[in-house]
Amino acid sequence: MDTDVIVVGAGPTGLLLAGDLAIAGTRVTVLEKRPAALSNLTRAFAVHARSLEVLDARGLADELVAKGQPVRGLRLFQRLTFSLADLPSRFQYVLVVPQYEVERLLRRRAEEAGAVFRYDTEVTGLTQDADGVTVATTGGPDLRARYVVGTDGARSTVREAVGIPFPGRAVIRSMVLADVRLAREPADALTVAVANDSLGFLAPFGDGWYRFIGWHGNRDVSEDEPVDLDEVRSIARATLHDDFGMSEPRFLSRFHADERQAPTYRKGRVLLAGDAAHVHSPAGGLGMNTGMQDAANLGWKLAAALRLPDAEGAAVLDSYDAERHPVGKQVLRASGGILRAATSRGPLAAVAGAVGIGIASRAAPIRRRAAGFISALGIAYPRPRGAHPLIGTRARDLPLDGGSRLAEALRVGQFVLVAPAGAPAPELPAAFGEVDPAERVLTRRADGGATTLLVRPDGYVADAAAGA
Repeated sequence: MDTDVIVVGAGPTGLLLAGDLAIAGTRVTVLEKRPAALSNLTRAFAVHARSLEVLDARGLADELVAKGQPVRGLRLFQRLTFSLADLPSRFQYVLVVPQYEVERLLRRRAEEAGAVFRYDTEVTGLTQDADGVTVATTGGPDLRARYVVGTDGARSTVREAVGIPFPGRAVIRSMVLADVRLAREPADALTVAVANDSLGFLAPFGDGWYRFIGWHGNRDVSEDEPVDLDEVRSIARATLHDDFGMSEPRFLSRFHADERQAPTYRKGRVLLAGDAAHVHSPAGGLGMNTGMQDAANLGWKLAAALRLPDAEGAAVLDSYDAERHPVGKQVLRASGGILRAATSRGPLAAVAGAVGIGIASRAAPIRRRAAGFISALGIAYPRPRGAHPLIGTRARDLPLDGGSRLAEALRVGQFVLVAPAGAPAPELPAAFGEVDPAERVLTRRADGGATTLLVRPDGYVADAAAGA
């Protein structure tokens, strides 16, 4: 084998995965067809609370927050407001920050941990057998690895090479995207507005630049049709009732939004994550976040599978698909629902939308549940019947003895056993006891809680019990 794992695609999903694998002692090679100097200026821009917690558990969140603009509330369709100030997290906001800043931090972490990067390298095909996967690339010899992970986007070569379908459809066409300067600052930091058969979205990057996404229902043109600033201003005035003096566009493009999901995220020794596994509308800003959370779930499982006999490793990897595929399906439905509510036409659709927005605006539980889903703090994985209710849920960032936090204890990439304050060292689970002592993380909580928690490397509760 040339390496243990080949990650195809150096976006946020692939970079987070490569860093986790390298820190776990795995030999990992990242293949990326882009040149190293070409950034993803045009892509995602919103990092939600759960993704910030994932980055916090890797020592990167505070540095990223310093580069972005925290937004503590979302306003949809001029009438529906979601406050994020009460999120049960250290990060009670959505962070608006360019994707290239996320990539910069994740790439640095992966490189420092020993991941090998090969840019200007395009995958042209792969074959797998019982022992590993052979990857063919441009400009070099074939590479051999025990596993391959496709994080190479909606047009994934990896997914196509192993014959995993990608069913779905385009849900909206001829959307425009622009990064601009504004002469006048909008009243709301983050706004989604619908009016005059048009949709508009405006968000600040925090450095003087703003991202605008717009759609005009009566203008369905080819994606090859150029976008000019006048078209962007026109959609902004139709939806936001002001173009805010937009000027100096650094990027203009036209795109369409698909809803697609692979029926499985694994075929043998090949796995999918991020946009290679699921794509959806930009509503809610969930794409990059869902991909990074895929990577956090997969990384420690893949590292474990490399140490286990094949049958046991396969069972661990099956749990990745079992946990993350339903989440991808939920994200597809939610983002699609937001988009359809925004773009539905006709009097009946208008009445239904008004009624739905009116109910949601007055129902605090609905708003809290929606905020929990969009932030991903409310996502939980299945647990066995009769098991402790905390199993499968996200572990809160508990204060620990010595003034540290659980997120800091998770930075070594291992399971963390958290005992009640002052309790004697609990008896370690059998599998935990077999781990090299240098890789064990045993600590005690400082919040007065009496529950003992075994926390997975991705920050979810693997087991829990009352007392020590």
